[in-house]
Amino acid sequence: MSIFDSLRNFIADTTGRTATAAAFEDGDYRLATVALLVHVANVDGMVDPLERQRLREIIEARFGLDAATTTQLIEAAEQSDREAVDFFHFTTVLKRELDDDGRHKIIEMMWDVVFADGTVTEFEENVVWRVAELLGVSTRDRVMLRQKVAEEPRPEAAVDGPWSSPASSKA
Repeated sequence: MSIFDSLRNFIADTTGRTATAAAFEDGDYRLATVALLVHVANVDGMVDPLERQRLREIIEARFGLDAATTTQLIEAAEQSDREAVDFFHFTTVLKRELDDDGRHKIIEMMWDVVFADGTVTEFEENVVWRVAELLGVSTRDRVMLRQKVAEEPRPEAAVDGPWSSPASSKA
């Protein structure tokens, strides 16, 4: 164990932060991504169970996380989204950490969450448009990603409580 690891563990112990929570710090592109996904899921005032489930599936698949870590990331992202004044903070992290392809994937994931419940609101479209602009994703690419996601089949599924997964709801 390095001196840095020892110091990090000491700080985590004294502040009550777990090592897992520390993995999702402010500059983490995963936190920035999920904060944007949570925001677009919440922007129309209702988070449909299909949106919640699709959000979890996207996070687990894209970041290779288990159900418990996914829940922690979503909770950290919700807090970060509540504290955010605008999208600039998140998009700055993403522009710094991701290449063009990665930024396009962010927009694709946002559309995926938007289309999860089968209804696209003007609020959701506006959020995706604004984030795409801040990420430097062209209008043409944003529209193409929208069409791509819209054409994908959407499975129906049952979901328990907010942000729950089948594994975490049984615990």
